Amino acid sequence: MPASPIRSARPADVPAILSIWNPIIRDTAITFNATEKSEAEVAALISERAAAGHALLVAEGAGRVIGFGGYGQFRGGVGYGRTMEHTLLFAPEARGAGLGRAMIQALCAHARETGAHSLIAGVSAENPGGRAFHRATGFAEIATLPEVGFKFGRYMDLHLMQRML
Repeated sequence: MPASPIRSARPADVPAILSIWNPIIRDTAITFNATEKSEAEVAALISERAAAGHALLVAEGAGRVIGFGGYGQFRGGVGYGRTMEHTLLFAPEARGAGLGRAMIQALCAHARETGAHSLIAGVSAENPGGRAFHRATGFAEIATLPEVGFKFGRYMDLHLMQRML
């Protein structure tokens, strides 16, 4: 593995990001979103995060993008300006290789450097591996929101986890 497999996302990364994100949207309950992302949406996300000073990073392996992570403000308004919420997704073949830990460290460092105080993870109750990952990387479970997600014809709980920066 290269010494620094994590870098800022670029417009050329849009197809690779879509190839990771859309199957997760379509086939899993990791995200409650049921609408696949378009090239225009991901390109706009890269631009918006950069303009806001927030990160959208990609992880590379074997010469290609195999994961991505980013963060944005948790909720709107200036009172929430120092609390961020992140997304972290990897291709199936990249899971368990340690890049998730490297990515969360990079996201936390970037957020801390830009003045964030805490990072929130919203983890589906149907993603126990995601909850275990976040616990192992310093996140504490702070709330369970019962039946706030709906996908695949059923309601699902959301676990909020937080790491102070």
